[in-house]
Amino acid sequence: MRRVEHVMGFPVSLRIDDTVVPDGTGDAVFAWLREVDARFSPFKDGSEVSRYGRGELTADELSADLVEVLGICERYRVATGGAFDVRLPGRSLDPCAVVKGWSVQRAAGLLDRAGIRRFCLNAGGDVVVSGGPWRIGVRHPEAADRLCAVLDLTEGAVATSARYERGDHILDGRTGRPVTGVDSLTVVAPTLTEADTVATAAFALGAEGVEWAAAQHGCEVFAVLPGGRVLRTDGFPTTGPAAA
Repeated sequence: MRRVEHVMGFPVSLRIDDTVVPDGTGDAVFAWLREVDARFSPFKDGSEVSRYGRGELTADELSADLVEVLGICERYRVATGGAFDVRLPGRSLDPCAVVKGWSVQRAAGLLDRAGIRRFCLNAGGDVVVSGGPWRIGVRHPEAADRLCAVLDLTEGAVATSARYERGDHILDGRTGRPVTGVDSLTVVAPTLTEADTVATAAFALGAEGVEWAAAQHGCEVFAVLPGGRVLRTDGFPTTGPAAA
């Protein structure tokens, strides 16, 4: 089974290689992601996130899901000394850096509970897999048609934060300025919640974030710094070229 939809502002592709796929499995995955977009998007005026950000909801009125997401946001804000922060001065509340990985990992949980054993769920380049090995390419930060690494991953997730898609969009919450000390930073972790959040939080730290990410439990890191210098942890599951 293969299916692609545009959700949350990026393409999401689902591939299931099991022989038998229960009816409605793909529908459930994409229905959940559309629900997340409606509830948690800071770009939708009526979303729970937007209403809370404007002060129309109190903390006691939030859903258990949003409480969980904001708890993750706060944990990483503290862990990075404020470099990762979803409440930047002059900006609306924006937990997207956590919501994406968290929601796609939840979708992977739906597949697991449906009995699916071999799948690849790719959300805008951030990937969670099961039943591999799966081969996953890491895009070169300076050329969309080139790879700087290829991974073999059997179970788990991989996420990349980079400057190439949206420019200098990740801000250091300590200064409010765009981060320019890293070109791309890829994290492999047991879940996409961890991989995506650690990648963004580490990127917000700048060059020092590579070492910080490598110290996070269960995480392996591959980073490209300005000038093309490559840093990676020994356990990063690379099978292709480690440098461009």
